Amino acid sequence: MSLHLAGVSKVVGAQTHIHPTDLELRKGTMNVLLGPTLSGKTTLMRLMAGLDQPNTGRIVWNGEDVTGMRVQDRKVAMVYQQFINYPSMTVYDNIASPMKLMGVSRDEVDRRVRETAELMKLTPMLDRKPLELSGGQQQRCALARALVKNAGLVLLDEPLANLDYKLREELRAEIPRIFEESGSIFVYATTEPEEALLLGGNVATLWEGRVTQFGPTPEVYRRPVDATTARVFSDPPMNFFDFAKRGDAIEVEGGAARPAPGAMAGLADGRYRAGFRPNHLELHARGPNDLDFDARLSVTEITGSETFIHLDHAGRDWVGLVHGVRDLSPGADVTVHVDPVHLYVFAEDGALVAGAPYAEAA
Repeated sequence: MSLHLAGVSKVVGAQTHIHPTDLELRKGTMNVLLGPTLSGKTTLMRLMAGLDQPNTGRIVWNGEDVTGMRVQDRKVAMVYQQFINYPSMTVYDNIASPMKLMGVSRDEVDRRVRETAELMKLTPMLDRKPLELSGGQQQRCALARALVKNAGLVLLDEPLANLDYKLREELRAEIPRIFEESGSIFVYATTEPEEALLLGGNVATLWEGRVTQFGPTPEVYRRPVDATTARVFSDPPMNFFDFAKRGDAIEVEGGAARPAPGAMAGLADGRYRAGFRPNHLELHARGPNDLDFDARLSVTEITGSETFIHLDHAGRDWVGLVHGVRDLSPGADVTVHVDPVHLYVFAEDGALVAGAPYAEAA
């Protein structure tokens, strides 16, 4: 079982929603589409499902070209951000409804409803109406209705976005288990890098209608191929600064020349862009090779055990995530520090030149 997108694109009027895209998804895999709002995640899912037709390219399912096939003729199930159930039906009848439309026998419908309800922990609720359920139970009902079709392709479009934190955590833990037991191809859209990491499997990072990288989730997170992928796969986004390498020294924007630390010493002379994730910014130096930067504090956000600090460094907006509750005054001048082992180095065109040493060692 496989789904292959070959040169698929989608243009609406003068706007390109999806640039020519190649993807191959395999049986029994979890595939996360990660990107900000309007990056093309939903459009790509609609193309996979057959709800929209591509302007160019082919969609091949198990070796068969299904590009022009109607969605109702494909073995596809889709669950949206807004969980959709039939309010006048019981949970049992909600789950059974797609099989009844398919003409499945009564005994087979009953067997599959009860098996799926057990999988989704809905057995005690089968006689209830959806509005008698909690938000998480309603979303599980919508998921069960999708799974019971035995669809080879299950598309989940930000299915947990409208749930509270506790319910999101509960279902995030359950979905990988469900997908492993079903054997279908799962495609899950999210704007949250943390959610992509929790779900595992593979990830496709999207930016302005382009898939910038596709591969095993931990691999893409640790080794982004370019600055755009690194930005997408970091929340808050990765911090960047430009520098020039000349001989044994680097000249950083907004600062004086200094000896090139660590892996930077091996770079060819030229101009580069370096990036580091917010959790690698420190308020105090931790080692002799740390790079220090002068910045101005804009805002602090205390989350409880951690503090987000928003900074202005040489006209760039930076965000740091530091441990503990920090009493810092907006407008204050601060010196922040970054260990060079946490730096990714990109060429001026954004391509990765050198991965962060800490990630290469992981």
